[in-house]
Amino acid sequence: MSFHVYNSLSKQKEPFRSLEAGVVRMYNCGPTVYQRAHIGNMRAYVFADLLRRWLEYRDFDVRQVMNITDVGHILADEDEGEDKLEEEARKTGKDPWAISAEFTEQFFRDCEALGLRTPFVFPRATEHIPEMVEMVRGLIDKGHAYQVGGNVYFDVTSFERYGRLSGNRVEDLDAGNRIAVRDDKRHPADFALWKTDPAHVMKWDTEFGPDGFPGWHIECSAMARKHLGDRIDIHTGGEDNVFPHHECEIAQSECFTGETFATYWMHTRFLQVDGGKMSKSLGNTYSLDDVRERGYEPRHLRFALLRGHYRQPLNYTWAIMDEVATALKNLDEIPLRMRRVQAGEEGAAQPQAGLDLIEAARSEFELAMDDDLNVPRALAALFGLRSALLESRLGTEAAGAGLAFLERADSVLGVIQLEEQSLEADVEALIEERQGAKAEKNWARADEIRDQLAALGIELQDSAGGVTWRRQ
Repeated sequence: MSFHVYNSLSKQKEPFRSLEAGVVRMYNCGPTVYQRAHIGNMRAYVFADLLRRWLEYRDFDVRQVMNITDVGHILADEDEGEDKLEEEARKTGKDPWAISAEFTEQFFRDCEALGLRTPFVFPRATEHIPEMVEMVRGLIDKGHAYQVGGNVYFDVTSFERYGRLSGNRVEDLDAGNRIAVRDDKRHPADFALWKTDPAHVMKWDTEFGPDGFPGWHIECSAMARKHLGDRIDIHTGGEDNVFPHHECEIAQSECFTGETFATYWMHTRFLQVDGGKMSKSLGNTYSLDDVRERGYEPRHLRFALLRGHYRQPLNYTWAIMDEVATALKNLDEIPLRMRRVQAGEEGAAQPQAGLDLIEAARSEFELAMDDDLNVPRALAALFGLRSALLESRLGTEAAGAGLAFLERADSVLGVIQLEEQSLEADVEALIEERQGAKAEKNWARADEIRDQLAALGIELQDSAGGVTWRRQ
């Protein structure tokens, strides 16, 4: 079976074929860096990483781009209202540029902790203003956009396929249906490509005026084109990106280039908490630090976020995290068992005994992942292998093949502990986590780790040159 994906554009599964043999150009909608990304946000990024890893498993050269939105994202995802970064700056009294820098670096740290592979490039919107202006000017010249004072709007009636992704029809997108009324728009659904506001702190002097800034949608089109070209293979994001963001991206990109923007669109469903919506008012908007403070590892969260199918809602509770921790311990037992066989501590008379179990698990794992990244089925293959090994004796050759398969499988999942962890490795990991907590000024977590190490008989010594440790 070849790799099949569900295409949000066609509303069906399709065999995956890249535009260039052996190469995949993939764009992932990244964070708006006005606050720290919460675990609901991270589901989309873990999915993008999983998709990349599976494509690389299938020997594709994946050119992954994930943007950083550091200007222009209006609160309601529309044209009217306050920029998310500027609102945060107003609330905190901080400079919006400093806010974006702080949370961008925090995002990078969280991605590293969760094992996300670094994209080909992390473009920042504020570094691509010339590319945006070029596209806006081109859309005006081609008759797809119009300027009213310092504002430039895309004319949705000029693109007959507008609404194909989301199912919205232009004639139904009237005032009162998520669309703000503006007298300078020709149609209520027309969206801003460029805006002008003297009060905006983050602004640029361009041919459209001295106090301008980009609309949210044009940013991704410009950055994707800059780093991946006029056509890309895959575009991903959360289900909330479908409309208006991705719908608008398609319209402006295809009208500017005359080419199909993305062949495949893939969207993750929301993460629920305790069976409901994640909300600050409910106190259930958790970050990676909240997960750590409960005693879980980042890999536990990664597993919790990828264990369900990406096109289905996924529930998160602390009880589920306990189940996740237990499940990972069970998966960790598989390579330990195989290493014991290789060391001669246990085994079968025939070196090949159990090879059929390994091959069956590998085949089922690959079939599952080729079926639109069916992680639940792929995990069932691994847990099925564990159960089979508990009932069968394994030969040394089979153990070697099993370890090779697990290493390949975990190159996709990124959650299994393949090597036995020594105390030294555990100590170093805790020290690294403590240093991260101190950098984030999470003093409570830093002290908790120091106490945890002390209980293990490890004394820490902080100095100007760093941290050293010794046994008490």
